[in-house]
Amino acid sequence: MSARPAFALGDAAQPAPVAESVLTRARILVVDDDAGARRLTRATLNKSGFTVIEAANGQLALDAMMQALPDLVLMDVSMPVMDGFTACETLRRLPGGSRIPVAMITGLDDTPSIDRAFEVGATDFITKPINWSVLPHRVRYMLRASSAIHNLEQNERRLSNAQRIGEMGDWEWRVDQGFIAPSAQAWRLFGHAEADVAAAAAPPQFFATVHPDDRDRLHRACEQAVANGEGFAIDHRILLADGTVRHMQQQVEVIERDPVGRALRLAGAVHDITRRKDAEEQIRRLAYYDPLTDLPNRLLFTEQLGLALAQAERHQRQLAVMFVDLDNFKRVNDTLGHKAGDELLRVTSARLAAVLRRNDALARSSEPHGHSIARLGGDEFIVLLTDLQRSEDAANVAQRLVDTLAEPVFVQGTEIYVGGSLGVAMYPADGSDIDTLMMNADTAMYRAKEAGRSGFQLYDRSMNARALDRLHMETQLRRALERNEFVLHYQPRIDVLSGRIVGAEALIRWQHPERGLLMPGDFITLVEDAGLVIPIGEWVIGEACRQNAAWCADGLPLVPVAVNLASTHLRERGLPSLVARTLARHQLPASGLEIEVTESILLAEPELSIRIAQELATMGVQLSIDDFGTGYSSMSYLKRLPISALKIDRSFVRDLETDPDDEAIISAIIALAHSLKLKVVAEGVETQAQLAFLQAHHCDEYQGFLTSRAITPDAFARLHRQAGAAGAPGSAAASGTTGPCPTTTRS
Repeated sequence: MSARPAFALGDAAQPAPVAESVLTRARILVVDDDAGARRLTRATLNKSGFTVIEAANGQLALDAMMQALPDLVLMDVSMPVMDGFTACETLRRLPGGSRIPVAMITGLDDTPSIDRAFEVGATDFITKPINWSVLPHRVRYMLRASSAIHNLEQNERRLSNAQRIGEMGDWEWRVDQGFIAPSAQAWRLFGHAEADVAAAAAPPQFFATVHPDDRDRLHRACEQAVANGEGFAIDHRILLADGTVRHMQQQVEVIERDPVGRALRLAGAVHDITRRKDAEEQIRRLAYYDPLTDLPNRLLFTEQLGLALAQAERHQRQLAVMFVDLDNFKRVNDTLGHKAGDELLRVTSARLAAVLRRNDALARSSEPHGHSIARLGGDEFIVLLTDLQRSEDAANVAQRLVDTLAEPVFVQGTEIYVGGSLGVAMYPADGSDIDTLMMNADTAMYRAKEAGRSGFQLYDRSMNARALDRLHMETQLRRALERNEFVLHYQPRIDVLSGRIVGAEALIRWQHPERGLLMPGDFITLVEDAGLVIPIGEWVIGEACRQNAAWCADGLPLVPVAVNLASTHLRERGLPSLVARTLARHQLPASGLEIEVTESILLAEPELSIRIAQELATMGVQLSIDDFGTGYSSMSYLKRLPISALKIDRSFVRDLETDPDDEAIISAIIALAHSLKLKVVAEGVETQAQLAFLQAHHCDEYQGFLTSRAITPDAFARLHRQAGAAGAPGSAAASGTTGPCPTTTRS
């Protein structure tokens, strides 16, 4: 059988001994130098069930008590070595000695000894000659009284601890006598010094620390309770001497009334609820405020807008709702990282709020702090303007916001330009309810983006058709991958000196089921907004490899096909394994694939990008920097990237014949690339003069309309085949930069 635990939930409690049994088993210390008196006392008390310990003088008594305290002491006054007075006084100083009842035994007429006994801490006295029949009853009475006092002290201590731990206190107000008797904890909770705990205080003194803004409310509640004889509950604040504010909850009851029902005595329980209030405020902030910018969130804004609409309807006033969207936030987030994006949002929100504070006459709200701007999420903000006289007032504020967003921002030591687009909807002209106003402001914002960004648009009804069209396009875009609606066209890359085809760039098109072939400019923004950059990039890699393998299977020489990837894609840890699987699936050598990325890969997590690029280079995939010169380049990082080529952006090539600065920039890029043993590819070459300049400055390759625009796979194959049949100038195999295809199976 296992041992039974000392205590288990659900066990039936053993019956406790009755109090009388406890008393009769009490240990009594008898201290007397008269051995005969001790024997009589022991015999008398033993008959009543008490356990008796004896000591012949005060010192021996103290020695015994140092070992174990008795439940009661019977102490003779006059004894050798140490008298009873000294022994009693010393006992009171022992740990636990203060609660032991001590009865001093004195002569009947020895009044000075009795007085002295109480001075040194005696509980009672017994006069000689002792009445032996009464002695057990006297002892039992003293034990009961001691136990009652001990229990009372223990209960008071427990109550005090409970009040202290629970931050509670109590008080009693004697209305007829004009004073309040507070507990020590109540006195402390009301901000009074603990050293000055008052047994009784006048109500104005006790309530003096109540917050001035709450004082009249508490005073009225107390007056009403006294007059009506009814209790009340109230929450109020306490203002401490150091300026700290605490929140109190009081429950007050009437415990005595006069014949007409007026209160004579009130009892109050006070509870410090500051922690609860702080938690409620924290919950409120979590529910209603954006943790990043500390601005109201969508939930709080819609509540504000609902109140503002009700007031505008009641007073026949106008208000405006503005949607604000940052124009280049995604690029900053992708290139500099999320920490930089968060910093940009904090700086931008502070700037927008500052503009609105300068226009308080136009931008008011129901919030005590005058918040009229909220963050909806991401890089979207929304503004509420109330009490407008005309729509031009809203337009003026919108222009100020646009101007503020156009100012440069320093993020992580980098100066960036973000800009913003705003859409404005007016009440009541553009909507009379929350959903309609917010939807129309959002629609106007998208129209501002389509109009060129960094501006604002006032809503008009014609925008709804465009918004629905955009929504429809985004829905179709999400299905385009599943339905295989994307296609790749290929623009030849030409050797500058020989004119041979030495590569191709794959450019995506959308074969829209209703609108025909769409260029990237018609849908690439939707791709970014819909979060489809990575899956579409993976499809492009797969399709480019499949097509190149198919050309090889048809007998065309192998040339590298370049695909453009977003900078975020080169930070995808799974990219190298994806590329390796794709090459293996189509039996295409790694030299048949080239990956183009912009300089922005060097801005966010450059070490990760470099590591991934090195993994790609190790398997034989080439890497080139697209649109070089338009972004941000760190030479220390650039030289560590395993790149094979720099591509000069078309914006420098376009004005080459008329702008000396562009000539200087292109010459510098070519020199830099060759010093790093990199090829240079010029984009957007359209004229013979541009080509002549590139030839004179030893540019390696070019692509552009001068030779061919991006064409279908079949058209590219025909062009490639014709060039090869002509033996040069279009023979890729003859250029020495490419080779024949390996033996492949057409996918």
